Amino acid sequence: MKMKIHQEGREILLVVFAVLAVVNILSYYFIEPRWVFSLILAASVIFYLVIANFFRSPRRVYRGNFDKNVSVIAPADGKVVALEEVMENEFFHEKRLQLSIFMNLFNVHANWFPVEGEVVHVSHQDGRFQSAFLPKSSTENERSTVVIKTPGGENVLMRQIAGAMARRIVTYAEPGDSCSINEHMGFIKFGSRVDLFLPIGTRVYVKLGDRTTGGMTHVADLPVE
Repeated sequence: MKMKIHQEGREILLVVFAVLAVVNILSYYFIEPRWVFSLILAASVIFYLVIANFFRSPRRVYRGNFDKNVSVIAPADGKVVALEEVMENEFFHEKRLQLSIFMNLFNVHANWFPVEGEVVHVSHQDGRFQSAFLPKSSTENERSTVVIKTPGGENVLMRQIAGAMARRIVTYAEPGDSCSINEHMGFIKFGSRVDLFLPIGTRVYVKLGDRTTGGMTHVADLPVE
């Protein structure tokens, strides 16, 4: 597993570094006593490391048993906060099994494709920026929806959801793209939650409260006809 800074964070980190450098230079020359400068410097280093940690981007390759027709791999790092049958009214207009993963500030915020296949739908919906931990965030928050058709013929919907701190969802998927579970589908800046809407009858291997690793945790198998 290789670690680097995600492309979505490089510009932000440069700006943050420049601002902190100016603040600390001014503090060194104009603020007394000297211990105040030391406090500002320590706080700046910690703040910068937290931001850099947020934008880390590991290169992951799934090496477990994988069946491209049925296997579903976690699209994000985080905690399973929803696992239930719901009506999905934006694309399917039918009951689906919803599996939701909440990402906190310290999780990797890159998102992986959960299945292999072809992207058949991509859309963006404007909305609110309430806490992504709330169930209603799935339909009320700013969000991006991607639907992938697997080689086995099933459609899997993945939804990126902005949260209270998130202000930008980045989605790389385009209709017609072929996708792999080892590829990034997108990134949520300072956000928050990913929903999967799977066919009823899907066999799930995680439960509420479980931790997932994006691109690595085998979370479900789609039903086989």
